[in-house]
Amino acid sequence: MQNFEFHNPTRILFGKGTTERVGEVCAALGKRVLFVYGGGSIKKNGLYDRVLQSLKKENLEVIELSGIKPNPTLDKVREGVALCQQHQIEVVLAVGGGSVLDSAKIIAAGARYDGDPWDFFSGKAEVPGRIHLVTVLTLAATGSEMNHNAVITNEETKEKLGLSHPHLFPDVSILDPENTFTVPREHTVYGIVDMMAHVFEQYFHKTPETPLQDRLSEGIMKTIIEYTPKVLANPTDYDARATIMWCGTLALNHLIEAGVEGDWSSHDIEHELSAFYDIPHGAGLAIVFPQWMTYVLDEIPGKFAQFAERVWEIPRNGRSDRELGKAGIERTREWFREIGAPVTLREVGIDERYFELMADKATKRGSLGSVKKLTKEDVLAILKMCL
Repeated sequence: MQNFEFHNPTRILFGKGTTERVGEVCAALGKRVLFVYGGGSIKKNGLYDRVLQSLKKENLEVIELSGIKPNPTLDKVREGVALCQQHQIEVVLAVGGGSVLDSAKIIAAGARYDGDPWDFFSGKAEVPGRIHLVTVLTLAATGSEMNHNAVITNEETKEKLGLSHPHLFPDVSILDPENTFTVPREHTVYGIVDMMAHVFEQYFHKTPETPLQDRLSEGIMKTIIEYTPKVLANPTDYDARATIMWCGTLALNHLIEAGVEGDWSSHDIEHELSAFYDIPHGAGLAIVFPQWMTYVLDEIPGKFAQFAERVWEIPRNGRSDRELGKAGIERTREWFREIGAPVTLREVGIDERYFELMADKATKRGSLGSVKKLTKEDVLAILKMCL
């Protein structure tokens, strides 16, 4: 196990009825609120009215920013920053899934910065701090509600880049499972794939002696696998939705990565796919991850064998680590297909036209990953496998 420092300052309010506390929570932090959300779903299901009512009950001044896309864009972040500075916003309130939360994080940071918020991603500037940030989660997926990560797409340059900084932890996150009842089946599936992929990135590594981290990760994965059919069969099953929601948070709140060196190359590769084609992040991960697993299997065959035995409960039956690990990878691909996720690029209408450019962009800052250092040629090979 490696040395580590763990600190997570985000306060979580979890459970039924916690949404009604959003006004109280924001009022404790400031009087002027930027209310950030996506499309019309929160208006259709009544969440918008409930949030606004709670905010107005506390006599808060509310400015709205809507239209955040599933792959959040820089132009909306810039718009949000301008609103913060124009109206002297004290609290950014994000109501939505990971794209809304990620946008809100950079808006809150950009409000404390005189330049372009893209400077944080390009390395031209450090995050200087942020104004207060509160989130109300509506989609279990990214874990952004309790981590210091954000991913934004620059549509002009076709770059989708991630940023991690301690200032990006939300102050408070409200996790009310009932807010996920109306999430469409497709987006529920993609969220589940995303949280599984987050665990994969931290579970498959070369760091020796990480038994506790492994067991924590395996517990999250097995729970997701067990509860996914329940959520898909009955979208309003409170306990199933609550379990999946908490799994998504624990998958990426930095706890299971403490003491290990994760990989993250599959996310880097997928970011190129969704930057070029605007496909759902979870769909891209379902396609990329089994192929990455196959490509790096020989680097850590023992870990893949452990994954097959402990997570998928595949018996060894005299098989080598490599053979057992391969069976686990195939079971992962089958499971993605079973729950309704695509497993090839052709299924989502993507050919190899931009592979060369995507591989070049993915590795322009150097090789990817830690399990196997991936060069441009490696990324290109994985993308071709994904066809």
